[in-house]
Amino acid sequence: MKYKTFALSALALAASSATLAQSSGPQVTLYGILDANVQVLDGASTLTRVQSGGLQGSRFGLRGSEDLGGGLKAFFTLESGINVDDGSYGQNAFWGRQALVGLATPYGKVSLGRQYGSVYTLTNEFSQFSNVGTGASTAVIGGFGGYEPVRGSNGSATGNGGPARVNNSVKLESQNYGGFSAGALWGMGEVAGDTKGNRVADIYGRYTGHGVDAMLSIVDDKADALGQNLRTVSAAAAYDWNNFRFNGGLMEVNDRTLADRDGKGYWLGASYRMGQHLFKGQYVESKNDGALADGKTQAFGVGYQYDLSKRTALYSSLTRFKNDGVGYVDRAAGSIPVGLTNASDRNLTEVVAGIRHSF
Repeated sequence: MKYKTFALSALALAASSATLAQSSGPQVTLYGILDANVQVLDGASTLTRVQSGGLQGSRFGLRGSEDLGGGLKAFFTLESGINVDDGSYGQNAFWGRQALVGLATPYGKVSLGRQYGSVYTLTNEFSQFSNVGTGASTAVIGGFGGYEPVRGSNGSATGNGGPARVNNSVKLESQNYGGFSAGALWGMGEVAGDTKGNRVADIYGRYTGHGVDAMLSIVDDKADALGQNLRTVSAAAAYDWNNFRFNGGLMEVNDRTLADRDGKGYWLGASYRMGQHLFKGQYVESKNDGALADGKTQAFGVGYQYDLSKRTALYSSLTRFKNDGVGYVDRAAGSIPVGLTNASDRNLTEVVAGIRHSF
């Protein structure tokens, strides 16, 4: 009996040690979001299609960390965008959403790779609708003279993505001090002999406290080889009061080249949560006012979300897009397909119904 008791105690101790080693070792999480919807666009003609990403962009990812002791922690993220409608990957790269590795300290963290710039965070977290380019897209601002600070720049210094997601980048972020935090990102152009002239520089600050959340972002996107030199200044804020959330933001793009692709816009929104029900509305205006063309797009959308669980939600939205001027900003759920608008009927109505599941 003594031998049996000793053997059982030894097994229990070994199992306990294995569990402790596992809990204090590297932690890796597999996660994802699958979001698909049916979208109807009605203008000069009508189009019905299945789209990927209405509430959030669909994705598959791995993230992990390892406690190194002394307040240090290593971390990584690998995240791939998925187009649920046809099974292809998004962002023109397999790990196109994020691919980064970094080190966290008691004072802040540093990370390297392809990672979010401040424009992405600001337009995503301070909006009633997601900043994805498809689906319920009243939150998508930009498109100023063809320059895309939110959806991904046309001819950005860093190529694919930036400045919303920046390749070849180093990011520094501070800890939260009394509600205040700050960060800076440098996207290297990696051009021999022109390292500083072909890059993305991004600085931002944020305050969170007493129901208020506010953020300021300044981004320089410069590509000498392509003749680009653009500065984007954005600011946004949100206020939570009981079951209500109010939000707003503005963005201004200053094109400092002869192309003069200036633009500006703003958004205002509000939502109300009642148990599993979420009601929301938002107005967005994007305007070109540079040398290329004068024109603007106004969009007003209302949405409803029903949470079946913490991980699964049904959603719908109705948005009206009003396009004015020769150079109006094409903001209706991605570029407007040919034939949906014409010279006498430029406006669009969008109806979306979909489901989002996360794991």
